[in-house]
Amino acid sequence: MTLITSITAREILDSRGNPTIEVEVTAVNSARSAREFPASVEKTSGVPYGTFYGKASVPSGVSTGVNEALESRDGGKRYLGKGVLKAVKNVNEKIAPALQGIEITNQKKIDALLLTLDGTHNKKERMREEIYPIRNL
Repeated sequence: MTLITSITAREILDSRGNPTIEVEVTAVNSARSAREFPASVEKTSGVPYGTFYGKASVPSGVSTGVNEALESRDGGKRYLGKGVLKAVKNVNEKIAPALQGIEITNQKKIDALLLTLDGTHNKKERMREEIYPIRNL
């Protein structure tokens, strides 16, 4: 089983210079022991065998349809109100702890948990910046 061990979100700028969220997920294959792999390769890469990383970001679209998830922006003066630090905080403090220990390939369970955490029919609370990068890894 490959279990999620950490999820880290950060604010980045997309290709148009707009803030968006980037999410990095680390998972470890708990079924594999270190003795199954040659130590020389682990030494050269610095990454333990059975450790997997994924990174995704979802820049905002030019247009948003009625049925699309809502965007979450910070408001205020920073980046003309387009910052996503609130979304970053939600991922790091609410979503990440809830997903730790879940099998990384169990997309149905991950999706169900994300929707449960959101609690709305249109993803109004966790918004697209928080849900989509995690979902698309």
